[in-house]
Amino acid sequence: MRASYPRTPHVPWSPGFSADDVRAGGLGGFVGREIVVSEKLDGENTTLYADGLHARSLDSAHHPSRAWVKALHGRVGARIPAGWRVCGENLYARHSIPYDVLDSYFYGFSVWDERDRCLGWDETVRFLSGLGVPAPPVLWRGTFDERALRRLRVETGRQEGYVVRTVEGFAREDFAGRVAKWVRPGHVTTGTHWMHAAVVANGLGPAAALWAVRSGAAPDAVALAGHVGVADGDADAAAEVGARLDALGRSGEARLAGVLAALLHRTRRAWLMSRAAGPLGVPLARRVADLVGLHTAVHRPYPDAERRAGLARMSFAADLAVLHAVAGAVAGEEQAREQTQWSALHAEEAGLLGETPLGPLRDGLRQALAAEAIGGAVGDRCWAEARELYAQGRVSTVEEAVAATWRWRSGDFPRLVHLVGPSGSGKSAFAARLKDVSARVELDGLRAARGSRADQKANAEVLREGLERLDGALGAGGTVVWDATSLNPHQRSLVHSVARRRDALVTHAVVLADEDELLRRNATRAHPVPADVLAGQLRRFVPPYPGQAHRTWYVGADGTVEDRDGTLDGEDV
Repeated sequence: MRASYPRTPHVPWSPGFSADDVRAGGLGGFVGREIVVSEKLDGENTTLYADGLHARSLDSAHHPSRAWVKALHGRVGARIPAGWRVCGENLYARHSIPYDVLDSYFYGFSVWDERDRCLGWDETVRFLSGLGVPAPPVLWRGTFDERALRRLRVETGRQEGYVVRTVEGFAREDFAGRVAKWVRPGHVTTGTHWMHAAVVANGLGPAAALWAVRSGAAPDAVALAGHVGVADGDADAAAEVGARLDALGRSGEARLAGVLAALLHRTRRAWLMSRAAGPLGVPLARRVADLVGLHTAVHRPYPDAERRAGLARMSFAADLAVLHAVAGAVAGEEQAREQTQWSALHAEEAGLLGETPLGPLRDGLRQALAAEAIGGAVGDRCWAEARELYAQGRVSTVEEAVAATWRWRSGDFPRLVHLVGPSGSGKSAFAARLKDVSARVELDGLRAARGSRADQKANAEVLREGLERLDGALGAGGTVVWDATSLNPHQRSLVHSVARRRDALVTHAVVLADEDELLRRNATRAHPVPADVLAGQLRRFVPPYPGQAHRTWYVGADGTVEDRDGTLDGEDV
């Protein structure tokens, strides 16, 4: 069923209201509700269905400015469920406001299901991302506050206005009370309507190459590599992985991660994880880097008796269908190709090739623990133990997972936050902001107590003292922070041995900052690290994989946790 998009009422203070518009009769539909305010984009209202599309008018005819969005629909239409519709803005043609750095020529702003109900905002963004369609920039979010909305400042030279909607979904008949807009004064500034003038295309920005891949387009290897900051990459492998993932039905972020991993498979994982965190965001950067680091593992022979457990642990860090697609595309030798195929067969037999193979187990455990008011760190510990038991083949159902995690449900165990990252990445600053820390073991501080923070000659004694202090602090209970670079698995294993002895919940806090940022910070530190020492740290840095601690926090350059693995309530792999 086709449906035109409803007319959006203006908020009372909208200066762009005209005689042809409708004004909100009141804002009572927003009061007490969480709202999201997104930028109102200056394009053509367009609706996509599984089997077609139209502009605001249901019988809209062809126009040259609609060719691009028709091509997009050709890629994504099959992924729109029957009876659903995706409403958004076609921004190909320049109207009154010029755009030069768009992420795409089509932005989605609402998704409607077969019951004619608008999805909640967060569900909308997830669905759009899976299609490969961006949502408009969010300007504000929170509980409705008219004074806060009236204070919003719009750059009227480059922004048309904003749209207010409730975060929760709503039925079509409630639209007028759940959505409203603010439009700049004198919005239309052109003398000729854009449809009757020559089409002038808006400009795309560097992120458009990423959204194109998410939507199913052929990868632009040069643009993708340039966006990440590398000179070039394996364009043939990227194209092959794109085709493989299309055949598997992978789209959105999963397709993009696989294409980027294939393109950059020769790049050092630690450098990629830190360098790409800026242009890609921490969640995508770490997934791409983990695919790069893990794909060679399936090229090598593996004991069949241990293969299922190994694959299950890999699934903590990567979508195994994407991982095997990357491994198959870049395998150079016949043996590597054969081993990849054999590994994929084992993964399929074990039920591990789905996008979230452990999702039902985690959802069931979360619901069971929530019934006992268990969550947070205690829930995370139960989930970490359950997924490891799953990898070992000792649990397979929710009931078994619930029964197997009884001993941790009391929460009677210490917590260890294990910082990981080169000097200057921001570990100590992050640790200083953690709450309820009972003890902090800082190796640089122990060196300073011996005379000099820079003195590396007594490292063995300093480490021994630090581990002894860690053991005592964990034995006393509470949350303990281990503050050292912990650059490689061997260094981390010494700390983990103490944590296991004390039955502690271990959280890796991996702090990511690229080399340029590290050098800048190091130059301003009170105790700078010599340049050759920092360079050596970067060469030796091997970030931990998901599953090598009970849970993992990925901390961005600004010191905030931007991604998580191993959390029962989150959306990690």
